[in-house]
Amino acid sequence: MSAVRRTTVRRLTAAAALLLAAAVSALCAAPAYADGYRYWSFWDRDGGGWAYAAQGPATAVPGDGEVQGFRFSVSTGTQDAAKPRGPADFDAICGGTPAREGAKRVALILDFGSAADAPDGESPPAGRTECASVPADASSGEALASVAKPLRYGSSALLCAIAGYPETGCGEQTSDDAQGTESSGTEPSGSAAPGDTAAASEGAGQPAGEQEDGGPSAGLYAGIAVVAVIAEAAIRQARRRG
Repeated sequence: MSAVRRTTVRRLTAAAALLLAAAVSALCAAPAYADGYRYWSFWDRDGGGWAYAAQGPATAVPGDGEVQGFRFSVSTGTQDAAKPRGPADFDAICGGTPAREGAKRVALILDFGSAADAPDGESPPAGRTECASVPADASSGEALASVAKPLRYGSSALLCAIAGYPETGCGEQTSDDAQGTESSGTEPSGSAAPGDTAAASEGAGQPAGEQEDGGPSAGLYAGIAVVAVIAEAAIRQARRRG
């Protein structure tokens, strides 16, 4: 191979490396999530921590002595939904409520979120705890309604408002710069999140537009592969000419 051809191959190789580096940089810089959603998430107290509920409040039936929580926040899905804050001890919440035959007591933590989570023009009420004394077969939604009316539901049984908050909206999408909640890192197996209307009443789902793994789109990977193929073809052609 002549010196000119060797120089050409080296230049093509360097150019291909630069293209691949640029593509990989774009891959790493790609946003992990789509825009978030503003909604009430639903939680079960599991030992000493919170677990995202496996069902929505309309279908979940808690047992006597259970602790459940509701948190209003902006999140992209179950993996980063903010957990309820404040004390979550059943005896502290329901100790003053006597047990009744044929009834059960369910401790509820209501966290209305932060100012960053609030819709425009609204301010979140102070968080509170309630002890719901309800029939033994009552759902979580019925327990909530007994102590925190008015409730407001949207399509597919999505819980929109507790105690009238927020006044408007229901699982609306928000821009990235409006997300101000802390991340909880929970498993993506909990109650309904906006964007999956088919599964909302049962509780499973991810917000619309979110990748299953939260990662970059397949199109970006395809772009990197195309860059690599073109670069390899150019180098081979230059070598054959030599």
